[in-house]
Amino acid sequence: MKIKYPFFLLLAVLTATFTGCVKTGDGHSRATALPWVKDKISARYERTVPQILTAAKAVLMRNGKLIADNSVNNSFTAKVNQRDVWVSAVDIDGKVSEVTVQVRTKMGGSDIELASAISTQIALQLSTTP
Repeated sequence: MKIKYPFFLLLAVLTATFTGCVKTGDGHSRATALPWVKDKISARYERTVPQILTAAKAVLMRNGKLIADNSVNNSFTAKVNQRDVWVSAVDIDGKVSEVTVQVRTKMGGSDIELASAISTQIALQLSTTP
C-alpha cells in the first residue's frame, strides 16, 4: 500500500512535465508530448509570398499529401512520411519573405531533419523558378 502513493505521485509529476501544447504553423494549438523541443526551420528569401507558397505547395505535393491550404494566413498543412508538416510564409518587407517549416511526429516529438529537408527543397524549387 505504501508503494502505490509514491508511484502515482511520480506518474502525475512525469505526466505534467512531459506534456504540453505547441502552436502550429497554421495558427492552431496542438497537444504534444515534448513542447520544448525545436521543431521549426525558418529561412528568408528575396521572393514574394505567392512565389514561396507556390514552391512550398509543389514540394509538399511531391513528398506527401497536402491536407489544407489556408490562403488567409498563407499556410499549408501536409502529411509527409506519417509526420504532420506545417509551412507558413510571412512578408517581412516588400522584397524579403520568410518561410517557416514545422514538423511533428504522431506521438508529439520533433523531426527537425525532415523540416530541414523540406526547407532545402523549397529553396531549390525557388532557385529553379524565375
